[in-house]
Amino acid sequence: MSTPLAQRAAHVIAQVTPDAPADFVLRREIGTDPDLDSVEKRALTGAVFAFFRWFGWLDATAPLPRRVLAALDLQKRFDADPAALKPEALAALALPPWALASLDFPSPEARLAYLRQLQRPPSLWIRPQREFAASIARALRHAAAPQAEVSHFKFQIAPTALRYTGPSDLFKAEEFKKGLFEIQDLASQLVGHACAPLPTETWWDACCGEGGKTLHLSDLMGNKGVIWATDRHTGRLATLRKRAGRAQAFNYRTVTWNGGPFLPTKTKFDGILVDAPCSGVGTWQRNPHARWTLTETDIHELSAIQLQLLENTHKALKPGGRLVYAVCTLTRQETTDVVRAFSSAHPELEPVTLLGQAAPTTGPATGHFLWPHELDANGMFVAAWRKK
Repeated sequence: MSTPLAQRAAHVIAQVTPDAPADFVLRREIGTDPDLDSVEKRALTGAVFAFFRWFGWLDATAPLPRRVLAALDLQKRFDADPAALKPEALAALALPPWALASLDFPSPEARLAYLRQLQRPPSLWIRPQREFAASIARALRHAAAPQAEVSHFKFQIAPTALRYTGPSDLFKAEEFKKGLFEIQDLASQLVGHACAPLPTETWWDACCGEGGKTLHLSDLMGNKGVIWATDRHTGRLATLRKRAGRAQAFNYRTVTWNGGPFLPTKTKFDGILVDAPCSGVGTWQRNPHARWTLTETDIHELSAIQLQLLENTHKALKPGGRLVYAVCTLTRQETTDVVRAFSSAHPELEPVTLLGQAAPTTGPATGHFLWPHELDANGMFVAAWRKK
């Protein structure tokens, strides 16, 4: 027996393809139905993502609505008691085998904690502008700082980050419309804090996308200094400019750059952030559909692009300048392999401390993993060097 929710979710799932991921189809479906209220939107989104989260457990021969109901039942049982699901089943069914083999966990316990985290609905994080952090927490009410929840975490935590647990559509909040906060995952916020830019410095956000990290750098710099924001897509840069206008950020300039050896400016930088294109494995809790479309071939192609971006951008560093590499993925090929190869090829660059953790004193830099089960957020990898 089906339900209207299961049928609606099945209608969305039937439209999902590698070129039209679940979140894209959901936005299109929700955007064309003005009668859906916020509760119904959340329920539909939850049902679609539960389907892909529990995809490995579902009977492929059953009708789609019935599989949606089975996924929702699995999600309910898991949320009530995560330990009831055998670790062997998680390891075999939560991810493609090649993906699990590409992750280097610090311990068997961390491996299990990570797999369990993947099966939970993701948390929603926001980043208030620093001067409004306290007032935003009061205004939104259902918002809490992460310090107490992840006090065991080995890095310094973003001091203004808030996890939102309320029922409101934050895009409609007056504080959002006024640019007083951005919806930004905690791991992404930690990248900004790893950069630690100063108001007197000149920075380059080389792969800025729609500008989430550019705006964070601007806030950390007190809207002073200069940030060059580049991306290959003019549409993303246009979105950045709209977001910056809402946030009243003015210390930036946008330039189109394709990532090649011809740099967009002759400027030398105090800091360069390479938030490189990646497989997005660190976002698989939030985007479970991507678990079943990404391939191992994609990983190897992306790692080559990542290494080339580091090779091209580091030439623009001032002496003493810092190069920060960040990817929202956790695969060995895109993280430690890339960093070791680049670090070994450039002895003029020395590894530096990030987020309160010591950098290696000898040998090539290896970088630091931000694991989803430690943060209750996306997975991220960061590494940094300083030009001698």
